Amino acid sequence: MTQLEHWIGGTNVAASNGIYLDDLNPVDDSVYSRLPAGTADDVNHAVETAHQAFLKHRDLPAATREMWIARAAEIMTRDAALFADVLVDEIGSPIAKAGFETRFAVSFLRAAIGVPRRVRGETIPSDTPGRFSMSLRQPVGVIAGITPFNVPLIKGIKQSAMALATGNAFVLLPSEAAPMIADLLAKLWKEAGVPDGLFNVVYGNGAEIGDVLTGHPKVSAITFTGSSRVGKHIAEIAARNLKKYTLELGGKSPLLVCADADLEKVVGAALFSIFMYQGQVCMGASRIYVERPIFDKFAEAFAAAAAKAKGGNLREPATMLGPIISERQRDRVRRHIADARAKGAEVLAGGEWDGNWCSATVLRGVTPEMTVFAEETFGPVTSLYPFDTLEEALDLANHTEYGLSASIFTRDIDKALAFAQRAEAGMVHINAPTLHDEPHVPFGGIKASGFGREGTEADLEIMTEWKWVTIQSATDGVGGH
Repeated sequence: MTQLEHWIGGTNVAASNGIYLDDLNPVDDSVYSRLPAGTADDVNHAVETAHQAFLKHRDLPAATREMWIARAAEIMTRDAALFADVLVDEIGSPIAKAGFETRFAVSFLRAAIGVPRRVRGETIPSDTPGRFSMSLRQPVGVIAGITPFNVPLIKGIKQSAMALATGNAFVLLPSEAAPMIADLLAKLWKEAGVPDGLFNVVYGNGAEIGDVLTGHPKVSAITFTGSSRVGKHIAEIAARNLKKYTLELGGKSPLLVCADADLEKVVGAALFSIFMYQGQVCMGASRIYVERPIFDKFAEAFAAAAAKAKGGNLREPATMLGPIISERQRDRVRRHIADARAKGAEVLAGGEWDGNWCSATVLRGVTPEMTVFAEETFGPVTSLYPFDTLEEALDLANHTEYGLSASIFTRDIDKALAFAQRAEAGMVHINAPTLHDEPHVPFGGIKASGFGREGTEADLEIMTEWKWVTIQSATDGVGGH
């Protein structure tokens, strides 16, 4: 069992209040590590340290920042097994998911190597004779990052790599369920050569110290991944204080299956879309709409496949389902399934528990009166619904407060493109799962699923700010409007 300390100014800093929290291994709820219960004083210390480091290092050349990120990619490649092991033991990732997350993090770092050289402006024609006009992109200062438990490595790398690549300082508040990954990131950036103070970690309960971090006057931008409820709260704080922010929030993602789709391919893609990492994924396809002529056939095939979804030993490559992260989240999954059953839904597969594992659960006959109809379960639970026309399917798919990801399976390209254009989602995939991400794409959602976009291109918008600069020639006289 490891006891962690805050990481501030390039060194470990003990909890200012002497209080520590338990980080539990979800397999058996044994204590995996202990983390400081951060206070407002700890947050202030981290932000002030980051601000001073930013002022000291803001003018470092792009080549230096490029070198940090390239070195970080090398280190993470070297230590990939260590990162994967922590993901398995700390958050209950099956080894296949842990391997994917580690590979994606390395891929993101490699994509971010070129970012420092893309922080550039342009020359602008001026209406004033003799005036040279140009724009610059400059770092905003201190960026606050808040990461979730489910993909702590991906989000931690995305947020911190882009902050450092664009010349900013960074303060990370990780999920209290995934502190060890944050500790590994601190060591990663230290070894990569990042100057002390540019990357900092404060641990603790986000409900207690999150507002201190996001509302701090020396935090210029916020990047958050988590629930829609908390995201809306952060947006209010950012608006009051005129801060830039990006929110990647919850989802209730639809997957459409048209009658002409390849059934075998769709079953596998749908299985991955909702049951990967036991459904604890914001893009999970928790609503599956199937064209009526093939509804029964699909339901039978999908339920049979779900019943075979393997849980158990997290280090076996075939394992898809791991334990649900916490007792609070297990209660949510149980309540959603029990409420659906009590109100008449049919359980085609799953709905059973083995310790902290919930089996892959497929529901049919879900109605608006059931909690699972509209709320995000964030577990291995999905509902099947029939549809007759694409118009009906679009209405059903869009009838939600969320808008993160959507998917359609069809051989009809016109139908697919019509869905892609009209689906109320930030990301639409044709003949592919709802789960997908790449380093350079504009990743994110609309409505209650988020605000802004993540990615090596999109993040430039919140992590830098424009400045307009003019130079008036001394030989041309000063013009005006």
